[in-house]
Amino acid sequence: MRGPHIHIPYPRLSEHLPFIRKNRLNIELYFGGTALDSLSLKAAGDLRGLLDYGPSLSIHAPFMDLSPGAVDSRVRQATMDRFLYTFEIAGILQPKAIVFHSGYEKWRYGLNMDLWLEKSLLTWQPLNRIAADIGTKIAIENIFEEDPSNLQQLAESMNSESFGICFDAGHFNLFSKSSLEAWMDALRPYIVELHLHDNDGASDQHLPMGEGQFNFGRLFDLLKDRDCIHTLEAHTQEHVLRSMQYYSRLTDASSDFSTRTL
Repeated sequence: MRGPHIHIPYPRLSEHLPFIRKNRLNIELYFGGTALDSLSLKAAGDLRGLLDYGPSLSIHAPFMDLSPGAVDSRVRQATMDRFLYTFEIAGILQPKAIVFHSGYEKWRYGLNMDLWLEKSLLTWQPLNRIAADIGTKIAIENIFEEDPSNLQQLAESMNSESFGICFDAGHFNLFSKSSLEAWMDALRPYIVELHLHDNDGASDQHLPMGEGQFNFGRLFDLLKDRDCIHTLEAHTQEHVLRSMQYYSRLTDASSDFSTRTL
């Protein structure tokens, strides 16, 4: 199906399901830890049945308190447990990609990127084999990164068609000290998904596209002909509508969302 994915937390899916089904939206489902605790494999199968119009799907994995590059092996194992169950759900829902946070913060690791990379590979290498087996891709999202170097090293070290990067425009706008061009030069070959939301550079506001400071036109120019998932990370229905309208104008995508009310 044409069109971007719409990010929605799983606990709120039933609230918006009539609209989602009516408009045949592609979706990115976010499963936090609490949601995973309450979600059985049977319920995941039932969910697939509710989405019988055949949308393109992606999943956002849990991230709160998790650390895929943890030095402490027990913390890393707890993280792995959450991720393994996410993959069980993914085996049923068959998403095109699963987004994970990198867990890298330069001060937490004492500027020792090599240590983070070493421990991260212990997590991602076995998970990547599962991703390849079920036909999905892992996409690691930038959060606090000031430049793309750690994500580039991770993607290069993994060296897999099933492993790539989710570039988050809002997080770049908040935290990056490097240019957008530098990020795309480093990561373009690995980009699997884009998270599209905006802010004023002061906080992670998740504004509709075009209502903050990020240059989406330049991003799309730099990624011309790059086949990746586009996900709108708006947090309200009104913001979804405004993002869809902006996205349609920017990409010349055919859409009649401009005449609808969410």
